[in-house]
Amino acid sequence: MIPRTTPRVHGADEQTAVPIDLMHWVQLAEHVLRGERAPDDAEMALVFVDRDTIADLNVRYLGGTGPTDVLAFPLEDEIPVGRMPDQGGRGPGSSVDPPEPPMAIGDVIVCPDVARVQAEERGTPIDDELALLVVHGTLHIFGYDHAEPDDEARMQRRERELLGSFAAGETPRPTGRIGPS
Repeated sequence: MIPRTTPRVHGADEQTAVPIDLMHWVQLAEHVLRGERAPDDAEMALVFVDRDTIADLNVRYLGGTGPTDVLAFPLEDEIPVGRMPDQGGRGPGSSVDPPEPPMAIGDVIVCPDVARVQAEERGTPIDDELALLVVHGTLHIFGYDHAEPDDEARMQRRERELLGSFAAGETPRPTGRIGPS
């Protein structure tokens, strides 16, 4: 088994209201994972759902009311970042233990129908709104928040950096820090 060299995002489009390019959004989420220095074995899900599904999740898990644009469900309290030293191969003297399973770090759920309405209200293209929601939700997996003005400014700055580097086809600039602070 060849070790992976990049985190992986599993994408699913479970809605029909808005046509989306699933692989484009998966690549954007993977870009964020690389920029946040997620472990090579990190995996997350990016799921696009309809209004009823996101409303149900919002009410059931967050105590919200009705549909929202994006929800993030981190699965790890703290995600180790950076590369781990090479564990060696499977040659003579190597452990016969099976490799560790991938590290599931969380799920990001996006509602394109809500995003479409927000984009229309703001006068922006829906793809710009979806891009922001994918980055925003993925940053929440890493502990970014926007409850306080300083935290919100930090998160928005990072969103702009990651969206800009993705649009330019550049490698994301790592944060150089552990966690959102």
